[in-house]
Amino acid sequence: MYKILTLNNISAAGLDRLPRERYEVASEISHPDAILLRSYKMHDMEIPESVQAIGRAGAGVNNIPVDRMTEKGIPVFNAPGANANAVKELVIAGMLMAARNIGPAWKFASSLEGEDAEITRAVEAGKKNFVGFELPGRTLGVVGLGAIGVKICNAAHDLGMNVVGFDPSITVKSAWKLKADVEQALSIDDLLSRADFVTFHVLPLNEQTANMINEERIRLMPDNAIVLNFARNGIVDDEAVVKALDDGKLYGYVCDFPSNLLKDHARCLTLPHLGASTREAEENCAIMVADEVRGWLEDGNIANSVNFSEINMPHGENPRLVVVNSNVPNMLGQISTDLAEAGLNILDMLNKSRGDIAVTLIDLEAQPDQGVLDKIAGVEGVLSVRCLSCNK
Repeated sequence: MYKILTLNNISAAGLDRLPRERYEVASEISHPDAILLRSYKMHDMEIPESVQAIGRAGAGVNNIPVDRMTEKGIPVFNAPGANANAVKELVIAGMLMAARNIGPAWKFASSLEGEDAEITRAVEAGKKNFVGFELPGRTLGVVGLGAIGVKICNAAHDLGMNVVGFDPSITVKSAWKLKADVEQALSIDDLLSRADFVTFHVLPLNEQTANMINEERIRLMPDNAIVLNFARNGIVDDEAVVKALDDGKLYGYVCDFPSNLLKDHARCLTLPHLGASTREAEENCAIMVADEVRGWLEDGNIANSVNFSEINMPHGENPRLVVVNSNVPNMLGQISTDLAEAGLNILDMLNKSRGDIAVTLIDLEAQPDQGVLDKIAGVEGVLSVRCLSCNK
């Protein structure tokens, strides 16, 4: 039985991917093999020594001590792209609401009093204050062309907008999915100088992504541009944006991160972190991360880990060793020697590394005894070793 500790409510659609005859799942459980969570902050948490994997049912992992987990040889999984459609729809909605002044107009309409005839007269007199503009022909700049950014580019293109994207690390997979008319910006500054709207989809929040929109870069933007942030609080310098709104440089700011500075500003539309808040997105994230954690626990395979390399080798009926070790020379040689001295024949082997961590999958002809596992675990640089049987 594998034991799974949940630190947040995880969609039942995801938990159903963990067969009850082989998995015990609970919010309170001793010696868990893996942890599933959403937004729970783990940095001050004492993580049990039994933990072999952490799965985040979402994309961002700022709430997880990834570096500490890497040092312990524990992969951290996430669910990139599982909430992409939900965020895409909210960004498109944000552009429409800002362009058509929906927020202020809604407040105006809800504040009207009197008989219906009086309300009608007030509407006719007041609607001129909320005249907006349409999206076709406007230019959207998208910073970050992962699963979310690509969907936004394509949706905006279908609405008749000109689209400019920037991502120096774009994958071939993402590039293939982009519509042909999406233009490539040479830099963020180049993108900003052309964008009537700009939206950010970069993770995580770090020194490179903090305050990507600041006072200096706002000066590069066309007058009356609109900034959208549905990625992470801190990617946009809110004080610089508010100053630009007050000065008439920017037209509007739409974000998912309310604050005292923003929530009552007439040109700000703040939402309560709704980016991935759809039933579909929560289910997709839970399903993806449950499958990832299960793949690691049962087969040693890795997909969508933020700190380990992807590795996948079909698992047949033979015993499999899963070794996590420091990425240093002669590790494979030492492991192979220990197996050879024990008379164990290697049927198949796959090794993948990322940064300072490597994972090796070794299928053996026969079951190794505990002494062999202990010997490999004692090799300097080996962080963990497990033997998996095919129990499908």
